[in-house]
Amino acid sequence: MLLRNTDPFRDLDRLTQQLMGTTNRPAVMPMDAWREGDRFVIEFDLPGVSAESIDLDVERNVLTVRAERVARNGDWEALAAERPRGAFSRQLILGDNLDLDRIEASYTDGVLRLEVPVAERAKPRKIQIARESDSARERAELSAS
Repeated sequence: MLLRNTDPFRDLDRLTQQLMGTTNRPAVMPMDAWREGDRFVIEFDLPGVSAESIDLDVERNVLTVRAERVARNGDWEALAAERPRGAFSRQLILGDNLDLDRIEASYTDGVLRLEVPVAERAKPRKIQIARESDSARERAELSAS
């Protein structure tokens, strides 16, 4: 006879973590984000999701990513089901210093990659300083003509 200690709360906690994720590792749509020069790169892991089911929207400075992993149909019996199924979404608030009109998206091998360029107005630039003698000379030239 096999005795097994079961803790229903441990099993419930494990199930909750699988469905909802943890603060360190969300279960539904994990992502990485970083900056490469004058652009930000964001990658979402979406294994088993078809590119046609992915929807990207930008409203003001909120980026919404929606995707759907379709459940299998047919005559089969699940032995393990750890990957979430159904529709899910994630929202990111993007800064004002990004050019949201020029976001580029690609989807390869289950990874959605977004490249968001830094807006021209947010890039560092040199400001020319006019010397007083230069502006006085320009005014004198304008008044002489």
